[in-house]
Amino acid sequence: MAITWAQALAWRARRHLLDPVGDHRAEDVVRRLGVVPAASDDAAELAVRVRQRASEAGEVGQALADGRLVRTYAFRGSTHLVTPEDGGAYLALRRAGRMWERASWREYYRLEPADWPDLRAVVRDALADGPLTRADLGDAVAAHDRFAHLRPSFGDGTDTLLKPLTWFGDMSFGPARDGRTTFQRLDTNPRWVDWPDLDAAGRHAVLAYLGTYGPATPDHVHSWLGQGLGAGRARLNRWMAEMRGDELAEVDVEGDAALVLREHVDELADTRPSSAVRLLPAFDQWVLGPGTADPRVVPPAHRGVVSRGAAVVTVGGAVAGTWALAGEDVRVAWFDDGGAEHAVAVARLGSVLGRDLRLVTDG
Repeated sequence: MAITWAQALAWRARRHLLDPVGDHRAEDVVRRLGVVPAASDDAAELAVRVRQRASEAGEVGQALADGRLVRTYAFRGSTHLVTPEDGGAYLALRRAGRMWERASWREYYRLEPADWPDLRAVVRDALADGPLTRADLGDAVAAHDRFAHLRPSFGDGTDTLLKPLTWFGDMSFGPARDGRTTFQRLDTNPRWVDWPDLDAAGRHAVLAYLGTYGPATPDHVHSWLGQGLGAGRARLNRWMAEMRGDELAEVDVEGDAALVLREHVDELADTRPSSAVRLLPAFDQWVLGPGTADPRVVPPAHRGVVSRGAAVVTVGGAVAGTWALAGEDVRVAWFDDGGAEHAVAVARLGSVLGRDLRLVTDG
């Protein structure tokens, strides 16, 4: 089957709950996207709310408090929101690289692979009575003579050692305390699902990615799950090969061999290109999922500004400009002359933020 990239992007926008906008709860939006970048609370909430027809401020925070969402280190070592049901699959892939076994890690932290089970147990015990700040967790770990030398690794801005502890599922981010980050046990969340079988986790992650970001080339899968999580090229190739035919189908997208879930093939073929305009926050999954290097989503001449964190305007799924909010003014800068009609998109942003916004166009 042959389709155009305009069709592909329109189909992907539907799967992203962008065109049409969905009626899903916050955790269902995150589940559909796989993850939502969460370095900024405001951007994370906006990424969810622009995909909801009706939403309320604080819904993401409440979902975190209820355990319906989890904040953890995931793709490329950054902070993300995941669902407790699916997040473990991504963390299973992330820890598959076993970086703590590398000579550089063993030398720097003075930890052998055999030390990690005991360190993890110490961390879980320390968090048994509730969330702890980095400093408090470091003090609890350092109280054990065997790990006393690790105390500096729990200081502010020194997260490298903490990341594997989240990838193992021993802990996740907890609620902030006086503006300071805390960590909490993860296995006490009744919704949390561990994924001990790497192959099962990998197949689940591939299907989830193609279900939302398809049709996508194998290179897209390698970029997101390989470079993003360190899953390994050989493993990803095997998982995709095992699922071709029964669960995955190949389609021709203007000469590119791309993969899509077999159950989506007919709907994809019937999809018409879209001209919908959307205002998306910085580092939105719309651009991070396929990657800013994808020229069909991000024009190569403007990749730099998007990669550096500009909030983007999409037209029919392709990034066509940037936007910024200053007071009540939404300033839109188009990459090319003219641009598209975007007053409706600005009005929708205003309804999400609960503000009467004014449109200012730079070009």
